Amino acid sequence: MARTSTPPPALAPDALRVIALGGLGEIGRNMTVFEHEGKLLIVDCGVLFPEEHQPGVDVILPDWSCIRDRLADVVAIVLTHGHEDHIGGVPYLLRERRDIPVIGSRLTLKFLAAKLAEHRIKPVLVEVKEGEQLTRGPFDLEFLAVNHSIPDGLAIAIRTDAGLVLHTGDFKMDQFPLDKRITDLRGFARLGEEGVDLFLVDSTNADVPGFTTSERDLAPAIDEVFRTTPRRVIVSSFASHVHRIQQVLDAAAAHGRKVAFVGRSMIRNMGLATELEYLKVPDGLVVDIRDANRLPAHQVTLVCTGSQGEPMAALSRMAAGEHEITIVEGDTVLLASSLIPGNENAIYRVINGLTDLGANVVHKGNAKVHVSGHASAGELVYCYNIVQPANVLPVHGEARHLRANAELAVKTGVARDQVLVAANGHVIDLHEGRASVTGQVEVHNIYVDGQTVGGVTEDSLAQRRTLGEEGMITVVAIIDTDTGRLDDAPDFIAHGFEHDASTFLPVIPAIEKALAGAAEKNTTDVAELERLIGQQVQMWAQRTYRRRPVVIPVVIEA
Repeated sequence: MARTSTPPPALAPDALRVIALGGLGEIGRNMTVFEHEGKLLIVDCGVLFPEEHQPGVDVILPDWSCIRDRLADVVAIVLTHGHEDHIGGVPYLLRERRDIPVIGSRLTLKFLAAKLAEHRIKPVLVEVKEGEQLTRGPFDLEFLAVNHSIPDGLAIAIRTDAGLVLHTGDFKMDQFPLDKRITDLRGFARLGEEGVDLFLVDSTNADVPGFTTSERDLAPAIDEVFRTTPRRVIVSSFASHVHRIQQVLDAAAAHGRKVAFVGRSMIRNMGLATELEYLKVPDGLVVDIRDANRLPAHQVTLVCTGSQGEPMAALSRMAAGEHEITIVEGDTVLLASSLIPGNENAIYRVINGLTDLGANVVHKGNAKVHVSGHASAGELVYCYNIVQPANVLPVHGEARHLRANAELAVKTGVARDQVLVAANGHVIDLHEGRASVTGQVEVHNIYVDGQTVGGVTEDSLAQRRTLGEEGMITVVAIIDTDTGRLDDAPDFIAHGFEHDASTFLPVIPAIEKALAGAAEKNTTDVAELERLIGQQVQMWAQRTYRRRPVVIPVVIEA
């Protein structure tokens, strides 16, 4: 979706500018640009996954065209954690300037490096961990540990002459995390004492009361699946959800099952997590899929991608009977990830397909097998009371999440006019302790379609939807160049539009009438004649069949 431009004023020398390029009003493609003293700092650069009304699209990127001519001013890209909605866009940005330093935690950079290798990019990577500080240009950075559904998450404190900014990244306050790495509330409180001028806060669960359930509370439900399943357990999860996979490995080991990873991204990421010892794998537990296929079914656990119903992911192909792994009666499929808004239809289609094949499907809706990686309202209130920020910018969420988060900030005492509910493209300036929206840059959805970046437009997506839903009619008309009239009856070639030999006969008189009118005006331009023919066929199809097929007219001069 495009947002029109309202250019902001020149940035005051002692001010900090924040440009939201993604993640506001959506769950995905998080990207925020900070500008100070002529230099730019980017926090996160992720992707958004397409919905059903965006056929053929692989991922959607943030629109950084507003800084494209200033990439030389970028001092670093800072990554909060290793999820695709925060790192997936980095390879595309580095294509435009490959030597931008990328700063992140150990696991985050390992996941990113594997992606960049596929793009044949050798990056400049700077590894950091919680408690460390470094300076890039006019930005002094401090990194704090936060708990999330992936290890090594970081919050970022950004100190400038204009003030102190705290960006939470994605976080929650699990008091019993599997890796024993809790969110650094002592650090948050210390920064609060120093004075946080602008607080960027994860909004994903702001409309959920109370506190997010601890990861450890899932163990009984996962164990129940392994204990009661007579055949294979097939687990579908994000390929980056190391904590959940650890719970699956622990349950498999306890019940005498071997584990095989299925799918390139799952094999790659779990291999990296094991190598870095974020994933603890008992000797002999993980086997190759070929070895797993030779074992009795009750000794097998398969871990794959596809928990969001992605059409090309392993689980979706299993549900459609298009994968080498065949689902049979007695298998249990465990969906161990949250449901991303917009994916509901695709996910339930996969669940129904698996059920039709005889599988028992266990998911968040019927068992306690997933908890969110994001702070609920109770945790956010704690953070506001600890940090006591002067200004708040809710981030990472749809409109309802952002507004719920804003209300929480107001209830804890932040002045309402200092809580900014912004949208992608909004420009926020922090000057003399006050944050305000000062303008808006134009942003669009940047679609990745195979090897093409930005070539797909909203118009071409609309045409794809029409092709898929309404069909296509090609009309080949031979026109006498002397009279401007049909030399013979047009040929109609239709796809996805039910027809027989007589279907198109009623539209021919309308075409003849339109061409006769053109001939009277001495219209001979082929493109104009094709437009007239296409118009008549479109009107006829809509009037007669209530359909709007794509019409491709072809005029051949006799």
